[in-house]
Amino acid sequence: MFTKGFLCAALSTACVALGNAQTPEYSIQAIRYGTSPGVDLSGLVIGGPHQKVDIAMVVWLIRGGGHTILFDSGFHRQTFTKYFPMVDYVTPDQAVREAGVTPDQVTDIVISHAHWDHMGGLDLFPKAQVWIQKGEYRYYTMDAWQPGGNHGGIDPADVEELLRVNTEGRLHLIDGDNVEIFPGIRAFIGSRHTYDSQYLRVKGAPTYVLASDNVYFYLNLEKHLASATFSKADHAANIAQQARMVELAGSPDRVVPGHDGLQFEKFPTKGRVATIKP
Repeated sequence: MFTKGFLCAALSTACVALGNAQTPEYSIQAIRYGTSPGVDLSGLVIGGPHQKVDIAMVVWLIRGGGHTILFDSGFHRQTFTKYFPMVDYVTPDQAVREAGVTPDQVTDIVISHAHWDHMGGLDLFPKAQVWIQKGEYRYYTMDAWQPGGNHGGIDPADVEELLRVNTEGRLHLIDGDNVEIFPGIRAFIGSRHTYDSQYLRVKGAPTYVLASDNVYFYLNLEKHLASATFSKADHAANIAQQARMVELAGSPDRVVPGHDGLQFEKFPTKGRVATIKP
């Protein structure tokens, strides 16, 4: 006859096994689709040195559990390239082909924030479901364009595309912080590179945090410096979020910044593709 303790232990073991079975072991790759040379580092990292750096233009590919997910979509319109000239550029849909993925195979795009170089490639992946923070969507489709609003770095054509995705029934609004959007993948609000920018924690062995522009460079983490944020009042909150990212990932080495070319040196790289987690 089974004892109560035995049954509880057996049920607990079964629940753990079921949870593990439902959480895929995702692969993660960084895909560099271009480089903007000679950008002033101090304009991106608050309190950083005045020096020119090359910034990597990156999207991240996450595969597992029947999903082929892009974190950010890059850009292809030239609205802002007069301010950020590009070298070694290909459109993001062409860049992901180097990882063996065609545009039609992308099932989902998670947008970290609405800036031109992160949301500007939505129309290149016509079958993808699109995920964005509700606050980000509402602000940049409404208040940002009203008197007193802030739409710096936002391409109106990208907003029009976001609205079209919504009318097609492909838009999913993530409502708040620490929300699971796929099994083992959670979205967190980043305090605040844009109005409601977000980052992702991808659970696994090991776990990684994909920061996008909530952490521009490894320098941010090393020196505890904020990324450029929506307002000066958000600098301290951004630094606090970086500490949270390290805690969520389990190590600063497993927090992947948004524009640092070092990720293509830290991880095994072939062509444009760095394999963060096989």
